[in-house]
Amino acid sequence: MRFLHDTHFQFMKYRKFWITVSTVLNLLAIGLILFGPGFKYGVDFAGGTQVTLKFKSEPDQARVRKALEDLKLGAVNIQRFDEAERHELLVRVQNPGEEGDFSAQMLGALDKEFNPAGGRIRMNLQGMEALRDALVEADPDRRGGTVSERRAHYEPMAQSVLNLRKQSGIFSGPQDLDKATELSATTRSFLSENARFGEFSVLAADSVGPAVGKDLRKKAGLAIVFSILGMLVYIWFRFQLQYGIGAIVALLHDTLITLGVLSLTGREIDIPAIAALLTLVGYSVNDTVVIFDRIRERLKLDRGKSLVAIMDVAINQTLSRTIITGGLTWLVVMALFLFGGDVINTFAFVLVIGLIVGSYSTIYIASPIALAVSNWREKRLQAKRRR
Repeated sequence: MRFLHDTHFQFMKYRKFWITVSTVLNLLAIGLILFGPGFKYGVDFAGGTQVTLKFKSEPDQARVRKALEDLKLGAVNIQRFDEAERHELLVRVQNPGEEGDFSAQMLGALDKEFNPAGGRIRMNLQGMEALRDALVEADPDRRGGTVSERRAHYEPMAQSVLNLRKQSGIFSGPQDLDKATELSATTRSFLSENARFGEFSVLAADSVGPAVGKDLRKKAGLAIVFSILGMLVYIWFRFQLQYGIGAIVALLHDTLITLGVLSLTGREIDIPAIAALLTLVGYSVNDTVVIFDRIRERLKLDRGKSLVAIMDVAINQTLSRTIITGGLTWLVVMALFLFGGDVINTFAFVLVIGLIVGSYSTIYIASPIALAVSNWREKRLQAKRRR
């Protein structure tokens, strides 16, 4: 498939104007990052605790937020997880500036807010060991003997209950225990009468300390820097230094503007956002290499023509490919952005913005910068010859 066949747009004619526009946009991005809202880091980089909850019915997010804000641990972020009908929430609480896992405090506050009092065995919140120990203490099967012997007896039952909870996500009531085949009749009866099931269960819980978050921020920054430097070396060896410089300036341009948009919109920078930035780096370089490869080819075929004319021809010849590839990729990430859910929304948002900026910079940043460096090197070479 090909359209825009045999075009003759003079892209390089307006290079100074577009470089000026890009410079202004980059300065605005720097201003937003340094003097504006700055970056809003997610739990991965700022440190904090994250829990994934499943509710029996549609959760009241306002009640969830209030219960957690009353703990005064830090900023609370709530996102819907998976399809709406699954009633799952991803809850993040930023670190209050000290090391520690605050998931127990968070679950305690939510348990107090949503679940009725009574019944110390919490079927939807406790882990295998806690459930096992509760059964060992109550000993509904009247096993007697030592604690170790009772643990050996009740541990398979507790594990069976936990496996069943993992499969269903949440126990809605005592009737769900009928599917736990390892439970004895007396233990099942005991749990049905003495346990409480509550309104929500915990699917996952993670905690990141402030020191670990700081280290992750540093490593994420290094990952982006080293990926850009790696691209410079690759293009330098494959083409020439001036093309490597042009590609790197374009990558810095794409990354900086995308980070500026993230700062402006107040979106969290987390590991998926960094993954999106690295994806953008690879995509942008791939697009740039295609144009540079065509420039190298035209340099051999069109000897005697100016570099400006050769670049215009090369960009025009790859224009159809750039629009089709970039356009189809952009439609895919736009679909992810609109319908992919909250968890990958920022990842898709970065690519939605980055693909637009990257396609533009391939034409109006990478090639003009390579042209400027080539002209500068040619002038220096001529100056040396005149000496």
